[in-house]
Amino acid sequence: MASLSHFLLLCFSSLLYLTHISQAHSFQLPNSLLLPITKDVTTLQYVTKIRHGTPLIPIKLVVDLGGPFIWTDCASRYISSSSRPIPTRSIKCSRAKSHDVGSKSSFLSTTQTCELFPQNRITRMTTRGELVEDIIAVQSTAAGAITTVHDFFFSCGPTSLLHGLVGGAKGMLGLGRTRISLPSQISTALGTHQKFTICLSSSDGIMVSDQGNYDSTFGNEISRSLMYTPLLTNQGDDNSLQEYFIGVKSIKINGKRLSLDGDGIGGSKLSTIVPYTTMQSTIYDTIIRAYVKAASSMNMTRVAPVSPFGLCFNSKGIDGTDLGSKVPIIDLVLQSETVMWRIFGRNSMVRISNEVMCLGFLDGGLNPKTSIVLGGYQLEDMLLQFDVGTSMLGFSQSLLMRQTSCSNFKLDSWAGE
Repeated sequence: MASLSHFLLLCFSSLLYLTHISQAHSFQLPNSLLLPITKDVTTLQYVTKIRHGTPLIPIKLVVDLGGPFIWTDCASRYISSSSRPIPTRSIKCSRAKSHDVGSKSSFLSTTQTCELFPQNRITRMTTRGELVEDIIAVQSTAAGAITTVHDFFFSCGPTSLLHGLVGGAKGMLGLGRTRISLPSQISTALGTHQKFTICLSSSDGIMVSDQGNYDSTFGNEISRSLMYTPLLTNQGDDNSLQEYFIGVKSIKINGKRLSLDGDGIGGSKLSTIVPYTTMQSTIYDTIIRAYVKAASSMNMTRVAPVSPFGLCFNSKGIDGTDLGSKVPIIDLVLQSETVMWRIFGRNSMVRISNEVMCLGFLDGGLNPKTSIVLGGYQLEDMLLQFDVGTSMLGFSQSLLMRQTSCSNFKLDSWAGE
């Protein structure tokens, strides 16, 4: 009889736990959690929506791949009955600040509420904010299911911090390598591996959290075609611990390796808040010279540059393919000659008009913190799987090679949102 009572108590406790972390249509751990990502054509920012608070209200946020946490403009929105400030001298406050080596210890602060300094990483404006916890709700791949996560950390920032964000946005959603980014908090709440996949598009894309098998979302053939490269940290970047870097050993154009000064290129950052890839001036100049030579051999005609681009061509007479315009191919060689990030015309050329297209790479100056920042345009229509637990990046070649794109993974239930 005692063993039966113990069994019933265990079952009841498990039911309460599942009720806390998931309010889906059944008391089961959800399948992969999904966020729709759309691109704003004016600002070139990637935007998503989450529902949070009590009652659950959707808010629009700019996606920041390397951002440390979610921050929102709490002043201009409704007051959530489930929102709670985090005290300064608390374990939760210390945990939230663990990503920032330069922040003041919560136990030395003189304020009552935990301070967390949100940054608009597009305008680079930083301000004082307060840490709060509330409820968020995210869609699951299970038909119609919504997963609710309680005690989710946000930082509240002032309305002025929204300057420079797409209209209607109420903050930024950080996916970086910190304990309080969206992927980290979700994996902690659900007890899953800290891994997520993004698939950006010029229109509609998707982010998927890890719940095991990606085949059901992206298909067996695509999921198993990924190549893998280590995620690094960059010594010259203050935010390197929270952002995502890969090691580019060399660059090829149409198969010809470029001669670059120094000991290689080093850590190259992936970013969703930089629209186009930027390169340190010496690297940029070397690429431009080699690209012009390769383009000339393909009978491409150079025309006057159109800001912000430095190299443009007449698009008339250039053949189109499934992978974009038929132009020189750029290869970023990673840890070996067999692991390359290949950039076809779709991700290298930006169409300005019916007659002009420009190379989507920009001069980043002589002394940038990072020699190469791979911008959003170069990340589109590729599957990017960030395994934070093992510090590995899985990436596909352009999905256009398989006659599909990231916009094809948009769920019907998002239509009209």
